[in-house]
Amino acid sequence: MGLASIIPISNSKFYLQNPGIKTRIRTTIPISSPPSLISSNSLEKKRLSNESGKHSNKKAIIPSMSEILEASRAQKLDLELKTLGPFFRITAKSLVTQKELGKAEGLIRIWVEGKILHLDSIRLRRETLGMEKSIFGIGLFIGAVAIRHGYDSGCKTAQLLAINDSDLYHSKLVRFYTRIGFKPVYEVTGSTIGDIAHTLVWGGVGTRMDADVEQLMIKWCARFKTS
Repeated sequence: MGLASIIPISNSKFYLQNPGIKTRIRTTIPISSPPSLISSNSLEKKRLSNESGKHSNKKAIIPSMSEILEASRAQKLDLELKTLGPFFRITAKSLVTQKELGKAEGLIRIWVEGKILHLDSIRLRRETLGMEKSIFGIGLFIGAVAIRHGYDSGCKTAQLLAINDSDLYHSKLVRFYTRIGFKPVYEVTGSTIGDIAHTLVWGGVGTRMDADVEQLMIKWCARFKTS
């Protein structure tokens, strides 16, 4: 029953004195909720409505997995996601030649702060590096499928290592990941004790980078949304 409902708060009894007839009349006095309670209730409903609207708006602008795959097919790319427990693998093939152009591997990791999308690697075949799409095309599509998978799995954060195999390629990787929304958080050089855990997890040296999964999806929406 809402605060503004009519509720009985007083039962007043009246008796008519008559030797032969005894009548009892019960009256109910309505009372409305105090203005302060009505105001507070209205503000709370408005707040919940605004939060629900913001959540709906975010879901509306975040590209779905089907939209990402549809956009990739328009670029003659066939993307496939396979999972095994927490592990996943994404492969990209050319719809023209049926050759594999690249792949990504990783896992959904449970951590004290919640689920983390751990991107272990994104690899492109050497012949794709000279293509116009290259890392900013094929790599972006593969990454988008991985991030959407993490989003669907409840991950809040995505982590990766921009591997440092060579200064030139490493700088390209850092620029690429920064461009799509990742931020450098730690340089893994392998020269300190603190790097031991990082090198065991990532299997190499480079720049550890993090990103907010939801913000990545929002940032990419214009690239993958079909409407």
